[in-house]
Amino acid sequence: MAQEVTLKQTKQRGILLFTAGVLFAFLWASAATATKLGLQSAQPFIICIARFFLAGVIMLFITHALMRKRLPQGKEWKSLAIYGILNISLYLGLYVVAMQYVSPGLSSMSIATNPVLISLTSALFFKQRIKAITWLSLALCMTGVLIAAYPLLQSSFATPMGLIILFSSMLSYSMGVLYFSKQNWGDLHILTINGWQTMLGGIFILPIAAFTYDPSLNHWDLRFTGSVLWLAIPVSIIGVQLWLYLLRDNPVKASFWLFLCPVFGYVIANLVMQEPVNAFTITGLAMVLVGLYLVQRPKKA
Repeated sequence: MAQEVTLKQTKQRGILLFTAGVLFAFLWASAATATKLGLQSAQPFIICIARFFLAGVIMLFITHALMRKRLPQGKEWKSLAIYGILNISLYLGLYVVAMQYVSPGLSSMSIATNPVLISLTSALFFKQRIKAITWLSLALCMTGVLIAAYPLLQSSFATPMGLIILFSSMLSYSMGVLYFSKQNWGDLHILTINGWQTMLGGIFILPIAAFTYDPSLNHWDLRFTGSVLWLAIPVSIIGVQLWLYLLRDNPVKASFWLFLCPVFGYVIANLVMQEPVNAFTITGLAMVLVGLYLVQRPKKA
């Protein structure tokens, strides 16, 4: 009887993890199309400010007012500020700028290459030897992105400058991941960390948003509102919490859910934005998935 209960619980947990993984990949991939839609109504940094402050206020209200978690103290504020700059101000700030020049599907594919960039960044900063399989994976991923981008460049769905900005944003994200992993956060709750790094990251973008603000380029319509609400709540809050849940269970298995992001990204972009899907897209996507699998596959005992 006890064994049957254990098997049932294991099965239920497996179903829960699978559901969480699929939902995470869908939400994470949907950010590109939501951002693209928002850019039709507002400037990139205005979208950033609205998204980060809304998500930050909600998370901080939950963690401090409802859950009664403690505030950051001392050097924790410095760590949160640096993490906010890398993970919010630079990563998502550059990302939303890149979305003016890059298609949603292509940006979703780039997001899935983060594990490779994290491995390379870790090797450079911590002087770890880069394995041959990592170089092969990077070559496959980069080649795949360029192949998928080729027809998009010709049809104005992407520009070289957009790809450079997008790559810079992914590099900042990789550095943010490494910085986060090397910090001692003590008993600071994860929702508190996410809430304050999101809020601080938004504050650091405020001067740029104010300097570049042009009233004629911002329209407070339903498209802007829908984009910000989707990016703030389903993506920044629910998506991040699902990712953390998957990481706590098994970090190696969790990374495999990034494989689904390009798939969902291209499907969503095709349905919502009529982004073309052709042989170049499929070939490039396949190369990225193979490259990611090579570097992320579990090691044999």
